[in-house]
Amino acid sequence: MDFEKSKQRAKELRDLLNYHSKKYYIDDDPEIDDREYDMLQRELVTIEETYPVLRTEDSPTLRVGGSADVLFEPVVHPVRMESLQDAFSEEELYDFDKRVSQTVEKAFYTVEPKIDGLSVSLEYVNGVFVRGSTRGDGDTGEDVTANLRTVRSIPLKLSMDIPFIEVRGEVYMPKKAFAELLEHQELMGEKAFKNPRNAAAGSLRQKNSRITAQRKLDIFVFNIQRIDGKELTSHKQSLDFLNELGFRTVPFYNTFDSMENAVREVRRIGENRTGLPFDIDGAVIKVDDFSHREQLGSTSKFPKWAVAFKYPPEEKATKLTDIEIAVGRTGVLTPTAVLEPVLLAGTTVSRATLHNQDFISEKDIRIGDTVIVRKAGDIIPEVVTVKEHFGETAYKLPTECPSCGAPVIREEGEAAVRCVNPDCPAQLIRNLIHFCSKPAMDIEGLGEAVVEKLVEKGLVVTAADIYNLDEQAVMTLDGFKEKSAANIIKAIEASKKNELSKLLFALGIRHIGEKAAKLLAAKFTDIENIMNATEEEIAQIEGFGGIMAKSVFDFFSMPQSRELIRRLRESSVNTVSTKTVTDKRFEGKTFVLTGTLPTMTRAEATELIESLGGKTASSVSKKTDFVLAGEEAGSKLTKAQSLGITIITEEEFKELCE
Repeated sequence: MDFEKSKQRAKELRDLLNYHSKKYYIDDDPEIDDREYDMLQRELVTIEETYPVLRTEDSPTLRVGGSADVLFEPVVHPVRMESLQDAFSEEELYDFDKRVSQTVEKAFYTVEPKIDGLSVSLEYVNGVFVRGSTRGDGDTGEDVTANLRTVRSIPLKLSMDIPFIEVRGEVYMPKKAFAELLEHQELMGEKAFKNPRNAAAGSLRQKNSRITAQRKLDIFVFNIQRIDGKELTSHKQSLDFLNELGFRTVPFYNTFDSMENAVREVRRIGENRTGLPFDIDGAVIKVDDFSHREQLGSTSKFPKWAVAFKYPPEEKATKLTDIEIAVGRTGVLTPTAVLEPVLLAGTTVSRATLHNQDFISEKDIRIGDTVIVRKAGDIIPEVVTVKEHFGETAYKLPTECPSCGAPVIREEGEAAVRCVNPDCPAQLIRNLIHFCSKPAMDIEGLGEAVVEKLVEKGLVVTAADIYNLDEQAVMTLDGFKEKSAANIIKAIEASKKNELSKLLFALGIRHIGEKAAKLLAAKFTDIENIMNATEEEIAQIEGFGGIMAKSVFDFFSMPQSRELIRRLRESSVNTVSTKTVTDKRFEGKTFVLTGTLPTMTRAEATELIESLGGKTASSVSKKTDFVLAGEEAGSKLTKAQSLGITIITEEEFKELCE
């Protein structure tokens, strides 16, 4: 397709995709299925890759995320993003009404739910989204435009070409998306977010906007900060206008002629909040008329025309009948309280988290006690305190793993008690997913879903079993035919030739990341040498500490680990380092990489540096010799300049390597 036809088709696709995105995310009335939408988006991606000049600021392709090293620049808010004064009782709401009545004759109040998320500003020029920022301290926030583009309910182009508008909204994570994220974090052994608000804030400030795009964030817009080309006189009118523009506004906002009726609405929202698909922590009452707001003004902290009513967390007493221990997929033993069922925040609760041994000991929790429970963030049941003791002694976690019987450990400085047996059935799936991942053995096709199917079928019990698979075995899985099964077997065979460092990382040894695995392989060159090394010998590796050395030594001391290595060797998996550094021009030199390089990935640049005897570091210090800087280099570049460290481009780096 030539340029002119591509230009015409790109416009058609943008309009189509923006229309269907609004129908799905704003109107809840989709007209096409996900596959049709994906096909349209893929066609637009192809055009934009062929003709990059055709990519516009409202292109739906920007929603998938992009740049992997975003620097959050400060954004000054011309209109302060104020916080609200809190009220914790109905009496305080009536006091607010009295203060308003002293200034304005007859106030009407708009009541809306208070979404528990992260407040942001969205700016549009001629109807096109140009910048998004966090609230920050109210006066200055951070530019998170790239990440906000990935929130599909934020319109990239408004229904009207209004000259300028800045709106305020609350980015949040729906309860369903939060539950899915918790499940994924548990599976991958990541630290779990405490509540949806915490998750939304962490997701919005990701340096890699592709991660933000995966988190299924949403937004409700609730205020116009600035506007050109339109006169508005009331809050309700402004919300109606925001709806017309294509924004997803706060749900069920209503206006009332008295505080009595406004309080009834606050009660109604509170009674129904547990059934909402998103988290709210209160309701907001605002004076509706903008001229009245001007008369009322603001204090140094809060507007005098609004108040936020906070709902108290519901707490109930019940009996703790037992404590069950679950072994997570990272080996952590997690205690869970088994409770006499109790109705809490709209659902029946019979289990609650007890976190860890320190939590149990601090609250002196015993089986048989009467305890107070609540839902953290209205979602996760937790034990708050002990109301009355009936048990004889405080509960202690077992000294052996309840899943495999291996001894458990608690490392210094950690709250978690952990099973470190690599063959522990409870950790199997997570360990296998890690083993097959790209930074580890890089077995293409063996992703999370396929690994789970292999385990369910009993085809894989340890990592060594992967190398016993054949095409017939893979074809017993749903959705696999001869060609797809052959591709997986081919990828498994190719992984046998991997460098020793990739195997060491794939084994999932505690505290041993990719860089440590490379150091370990470079020092000992053969896995047999590592298995025979003392803890002291391992600790002598530059960049290793005592904890890392102990972790490696303990891992290879276990019979299960040695049996795993034996079986991998029998399957012809490489266990010897094939890397030899013949050119040591960078020996003793430390590089720090920052920004996006024109033709090389960071992994490729790192590989080249290490092949020439150098090493890389993640942060700039006085010990840094070179900073290799690409586009959008951020704070690392600034620090390097302040320390007088040599800064080189990719072209200069290649000259050094030639």
